[in-house]
Amino acid sequence: MLLKSGEKIAFLGDSITAGGARKNGYVTLTMEALNHEGLKLTHIPAGKSGNRSKDMLARLEASVISKDPDWMVLSCGVNDVWHFTLTLGKRTFQGIPLEDYEKNIREILKQAKAADIKVVILTSTMIGEDPEKETNKKLIPYNEFLRKVAKEKKLPLVDLSKDMHAALEKIPDEKGKARMFGEPKYERNIKNKLTTDGCHMNLLGNVMMAKGVLRGFGLSEEKIGAAEKRWLGK
Repeated sequence: MLLKSGEKIAFLGDSITAGGARKNGYVTLTMEALNHEGLKLTHIPAGKSGNRSKDMLARLEASVISKDPDWMVLSCGVNDVWHFTLTLGKRTFQGIPLEDYEKNIREILKQAKAADIKVVILTSTMIGEDPEKETNKKLIPYNEFLRKVAKEKKLPLVDLSKDMHAALEKIPDEKGKARMFGEPKYERNIKNKLTTDGCHMNLLGNVMMAKGVLRGFGLSEEKIGAAEKRWLGK
């Protein structure tokens, strides 16, 4: 276990992390499992809808550093690839180019280190539960950078992208209609498995994410399995 009793964890991210702080969200489940071990941890929910890397960097001081956490779990990338505004039915791309994303992430890590905050990096989950979807292909180099910088900085990496791809392969397809948040023309004839809308997690998706974060912090597979049974009421 990387954590010590009484430590404070900040969860910095976008709407997926904001939702993760609700009941049965991945932040809530993660904290339940860790505190079930008697660690007496506290956390800072710092997810904000629509946030990209530059937005998280801009509010890093106010949302995280000023609150003096020991750890920060960083989830950033979906909106850098996918963010858009919708005006009169017209979508305008407002994502962050890869080069700028890399600079922003490096600066977030630099400021966190200067504030003596240890960081756990999460790769980004999928944008639509279809690996062949164009947005998921665009996301690949962003996640490759996160893997690279985590190794370079010797930081714990939770590869949620890999976990999500693997989980989707294991869950049987179920016929139905799956639509995509913010994309009215997108439709699949297979129901979403881990998300409510192709992006934001349902219970199984939040369980997947929480299990990944717990592994990142070093909780044993036996204890993660026990936590999953509690969460799902088994």
